[in-house]
Amino acid sequence: MRLKLLTLALTLAAVSLPSHGEDLLDAYRQARANDPVLAQADATRLAVHEGIPQARALLLPQISGTMSLQQQSGVDASNEGYASPTLNPGHIRTRSVGVELDQTILNLADIANLQAAHSTADAQEQTYQAAAQDLFVRVATAYFTILNDEDQLTYAKANEEAYRVTYDQAEQQYKVGIAAVTNVYQAKSFYESAKATTISTENTLANDRQALTVITGKPVGELKKLRPDLPMDAPVPADPQAWVDSSLKNNPDILAAQFSVDSAEHSINAARAGHLPTITASLSRAKSSSWLENGSYNVIGNGRYGNTIGVTLSVPIFSGGAIQSRVRQSIYQRDEAQDSLESTRRATAQNTLNYYNSVMAGISEVESGKAAVDAGQKSLDATKAGFQVGTQIMLDVLTAIQTLTQAESTYSVARHQLVLNRLLLRQSAGTIDYKDLEYANSLLQ
Repeated sequence: MRLKLLTLALTLAAVSLPSHGEDLLDAYRQARANDPVLAQADATRLAVHEGIPQARALLLPQISGTMSLQQQSGVDASNEGYASPTLNPGHIRTRSVGVELDQTILNLADIANLQAAHSTADAQEQTYQAAAQDLFVRVATAYFTILNDEDQLTYAKANEEAYRVTYDQAEQQYKVGIAAVTNVYQAKSFYESAKATTISTENTLANDRQALTVITGKPVGELKKLRPDLPMDAPVPADPQAWVDSSLKNNPDILAAQFSVDSAEHSINAARAGHLPTITASLSRAKSSSWLENGSYNVIGNGRYGNTIGVTLSVPIFSGGAIQSRVRQSIYQRDEAQDSLESTRRATAQNTLNYYNSVMAGISEVESGKAAVDAGQKSLDATKAGFQVGTQIMLDVLTAIQTLTQAESTYSVARHQLVLNRLLLRQSAGTIDYKDLEYANSLLQ
């Protein structure tokens, strides 16, 4: 029975059993329907798009109706031009009704603001696309983090149980006088440390399960595991510069920054147009009626509808320096947007290269990790055999258990991170889509 529990537990952890739990696509569909981050990005996109019809409205006809009622007190009708005199002062009421149509003929500032609104909406559309692409990665990261945590917990429990068995054996051997008390102290130290590791790993798993719940809005059940035989293919194309070129062309964060620069350029044109004339046409139709009350006579004068057509040319001459200030402000904002674009381009290129290199290194890490687990298992078996015949001491056995567990842990991390790095590479290149998530899901069982 010596240390057989560790071997059994690690074997069960390495060979995933068939599962009927939730898979990666199930988690993504739940997140797509319930994720508040994506919903917020969508609401912001729709709100920003409303800036287009608002900017366009300033260039379209403006129709307004007016009605007014005025009263002038203490009036002598004869002095007001009425034919019939009044002996006592009264008051005159005047009612006016009209409708007016105004149409902008030329306003370069409003035209530039409309162009800026289009560019701002395009930038926000790309920001939404970035959030939609990020959801693929956020769900996959949370999902595979849980799978890795479950592996780590399996290894931690197996490690703890193996140390417990070793500790019990050391105590029995000490009691019968065939081993020194040093073996007991060593075994107990490793056992107590393993118990603490198990508790910490359980807490990490609980927290990471809750992290996925935050994205999906649903409690996390049993999840399908990553199959043992992962493909070790290099990224296609196998050229890091090709991935960088793709990111500079397709990454939505870069596209959003470029549209922000375009919007800032249009805002400069709008500010400069504050110096230019504007032309507006107007058409109005109105009538006014007046009558006298509270006098000796009730004299009523009815007006008739009249039409007024006009064109107004407005030329700004001086506005206290506000226009020049707005131009300078817009230029500074354009410069800020250009700097932000360049920063985004550099960071994206760097991230793309990092993810490409991580995938290439991850392939080697997975292969080396598998070899390390095999070697660790053989080393443990040999150390156990040596301990039984007296050529190895208790500390050698404890160290061999620890080495194997660490190798298993490192191997699990490398496997799950390799799948994530492939998704991160495609996200950085701006080409990640649902098919990539389907491919990652096909690696589950």
